[in-house]
Amino acid sequence: MHKNVLKLMGLMLLIAACAGPKSPQDRLTVNDKKIDKIIEQMTLEEKVEMLHSKTNMSSAGVPRLGIADMNYADGPFGIREEGVPNGFTPAGWKLDSATYFPTGSALAATWSKDLAYLYGTGMGKEARLRGKDIILGPAVNIQRLPVGGRTYEYLSEDPILSAALSLNYTLGVQDQGTAVCIKHFAVNNQETNRGSVDAQVDERTLREIYLKPFESAIVKGGAMSVMPAYNRVNGDYCSENEHLLNEILRGEWGFKGYTLSDWGGTHSTMGAMLHGLNVQMTGSSYLGKPVIDSINTGALTEDLVDEKVRQILRVRFAIEPVPADVANTEMTSKPEQQQIAYKVAQRSIVLLKNQGNVLPLSKNVKKIAVIGQNAVLKTQSGGMGAGVKALYEITPLQGIQKRAGDAVEVVYAPGYKNFAGRRWGPAAANPNPLVATAIDEPADPDLLAEAVAAAKDADVVIFFGGTNKNIETEGSDRQNIKLPTGQEEVVAALYEANHNLVSVLISGGPCDLQVLEQYSPAIVQGWWNGTEGGTALAEVLFGDIAPSGKLPFTFPVKLEDSPAYAMGNFPNAAPTGGDLFTEQYRRDVIGGSAPQQGDRRAARPVPVSKYTEGSLVGYRWFDTKNVPVMYAFGHGLSYVDFTYGPMKVKSGKKVVTVTFDLTNTGSMEADEVVQLYVRRIDSKVEWPYKELKAFDRVTLGAGETKTVTLEIPAEDLRYWNVDTNSWTLEHGKLELLLGSASDDIRQKADATI
Repeated sequence: MHKNVLKLMGLMLLIAACAGPKSPQDRLTVNDKKIDKIIEQMTLEEKVEMLHSKTNMSSAGVPRLGIADMNYADGPFGIREEGVPNGFTPAGWKLDSATYFPTGSALAATWSKDLAYLYGTGMGKEARLRGKDIILGPAVNIQRLPVGGRTYEYLSEDPILSAALSLNYTLGVQDQGTAVCIKHFAVNNQETNRGSVDAQVDERTLREIYLKPFESAIVKGGAMSVMPAYNRVNGDYCSENEHLLNEILRGEWGFKGYTLSDWGGTHSTMGAMLHGLNVQMTGSSYLGKPVIDSINTGALTEDLVDEKVRQILRVRFAIEPVPADVANTEMTSKPEQQQIAYKVAQRSIVLLKNQGNVLPLSKNVKKIAVIGQNAVLKTQSGGMGAGVKALYEITPLQGIQKRAGDAVEVVYAPGYKNFAGRRWGPAAANPNPLVATAIDEPADPDLLAEAVAAAKDADVVIFFGGTNKNIETEGSDRQNIKLPTGQEEVVAALYEANHNLVSVLISGGPCDLQVLEQYSPAIVQGWWNGTEGGTALAEVLFGDIAPSGKLPFTFPVKLEDSPAYAMGNFPNAAPTGGDLFTEQYRRDVIGGSAPQQGDRRAARPVPVSKYTEGSLVGYRWFDTKNVPVMYAFGHGLSYVDFTYGPMKVKSGKKVVTVTFDLTNTGSMEADEVVQLYVRRIDSKVEWPYKELKAFDRVTLGAGETKTVTLEIPAEDLRYWNVDTNSWTLEHGKLELLLGSASDDIRQKADATI
């Protein structure tokens, strides 16, 4: 053989040797030989100790062998304050105030992969300051229901958008030396009966819609741990679901890390051990002594335990433990992370409506009436789910007051009562006059009169409505999406008093805007927008920056139009008892002095949630069924206009590439989120009318033109073939639909695959 060929072969071998792992998951296996030697030194009891919780937020290492415990940080939008060792009661520390990042739906409204990565870096850095190894997040389940209690935590109704953001969030966190625990795997789309419901979904829908964000974060992002959901999928609990955990997660996706049950989400010893769970959180009732007993009887093998321990140790070796004398020695929240939260908030705000260009506020405005308690209520905590003890939180009123300065008078009136959630125990001797006793309580006459008087005397009225963290909360779904406590009546009265009205929604999910739409010339979606939310909102209202957020989910005209309701799939069976998590862990919130340690799950019937709408989730349903919407997926106005040039299309075997010119025709810098949808032409396979396949956020100066390139990987054009049980690419014609929203298509072109 020629010496040059030999030299080339040698060089190729050297490159291959230096190339590192073939996939992000493979980097977890680089210490396997070292791990095997450690396992050989461990007793069975030490191994089993690693399979369940040590404290409420940790699982055990092996002190004798120098293996540190795994410490968990609740998230996913800020590192939760330190609790007592075996509960969620705050420990009262001084340095555990963290940065409150905008919640999931707000992050998704940025449609920004770069911001998702930055967001992850911020979370990862603050977790390290607290000595945490794993963040319990991101939460990436598809927003199937407008009423979903955790819509605010989740990212989007669309799998492509959710997948891109979950991938970059994961990369950001893990690049800081912290692991993610991506959750809740899988098909966790409702809080109603979440601890027992059986989500019955066909395989194609499962793969194309509900697993896509998880697959991206695990296969492309190398997510190191996964949290199975509370619910069942097609008959089996997620924490012992052979198809999800062993066949797909470890088999097809090559997952090398470990799985961690949701708190109280383990249901058996044999099911969990045989079907993919590594760690029971919390307690040892299933993956403690019963494992040893099962080995002694021959029902389980120690080899199986060894493999689970190996998977845990892979993550332990990949994540360097923070020494106890280093952790928690300085304030968690840092200015750098606060700036990330600020950037996300700026770019998340969605201008839904701007009739007559009410916004931005005119420089002639000298008096502003701010109406509504959502202008002053903080959103960092509340309800049943994770919250953040923020170092600070700028409310909308504070943001407006600071931006207005001395030149503009800002007056405030509460406008309506706030619904603070369920009441436990006897009523207070002196009830708060600003707190409603029921979510549908009518407008208070005195508060309404005060608000109207303020509105009449102002140049512009800014009404703040929406929900709160007790209305949208883990553990329960909303009964409807109506604005609570007479807010619609307040808006109507404000408009009669002053037509120069802006309405700002502070919520995590969509609200019914049928009444607001009649009376409010301008409507803004302001989200639960983190520690700098009020600052960012004021900048948009005053026109310092152009609004650039886009809706990550559809606002239906009415709730009954949405697919799960229209198909009769939700609401389904009535609740079968208290929430699994709250019964066991949050008696401090729901009433009672001690957690319920008994296991009452076996006696509960199994409610069923049928996913017969298939892939027609969100905008796919409304487009395919031609159902009108209030505001479409991807919708969001700006203070400038953008023009889209014709598309140039190049169809390759692995990717479809689109290029076009985008021009900002306005007089200020602004961002546009360009969206590329695909419609199948003459397909033999059933598809939605159109599907998002690519997007990008583009910044343009006043009058600037940029050439934008979007790519659609061929793998994202495949469908799950139930006959061959594999991904299949259907060859044929596509119509490419380019625009500013799912209902605002500016250019069309054809492609062939």
